[in-house]
Amino acid sequence: MKKISITILCILVMVILFVFQQNMKTKAEVKEEAFVYRLVTEKAEYSENEAIKIYAELEYIGDKEEIEISHRNSPFYFPIVETTRNYEIDYFMTLPLKITKLIKGKPLREEYLGSGGYGSQDEKEYIEFMKRIMNNEFPKGYYVVNGLADFNVIDNGDTKEKKNYEINAQIEFRVNNN
Repeated sequence: MKKISITILCILVMVILFVFQQNMKTKAEVKEEAFVYRLVTEKAEYSENEAIKIYAELEYIGDKEEIEISHRNSPFYFPIVETTRNYEIDYFMTLPLKITKLIKGKPLREEYLGSGGYGSQDEKEYIEFMKRIMNNEFPKGYYVVNGLADFNVIDNGDTKEKKNYEINAQIEFRVNNN
């Protein structure tokens, strides 16, 4: 009787975990005018020593065959919040202005390679956490990525008018022990 109760309890816990994992948002797609912004993590759950796979895409779907956009070093930002510790992992961007040509139907894609930072006055636990994040080695926790595509469209007509876009999306994943 005791074995049956334990078995039923284990099955129930596994079903709950499976359902919770399936409800995690690992892909987001936002359409704004002539653009589609995608933010994706390949899995809902990673092991602690496993590389986290996150990428963003920007696709032009408008009337022209190609357009030019201007942006900082990249049009993509990957700020993250680790909700267990309530740590914000900033995503810093260098300032040079770049021009990128987008071809209709061909997504521009960039992978997340690590981010974050710390100061000398921060607590040791926070510094160790951030050092791991900066190396794309995520500690155990629950993470929410608040992605952003930030760029300007440069009008190819006579006016050279610019239009700014800030397209937001959110995904989430968990990191567990090995």
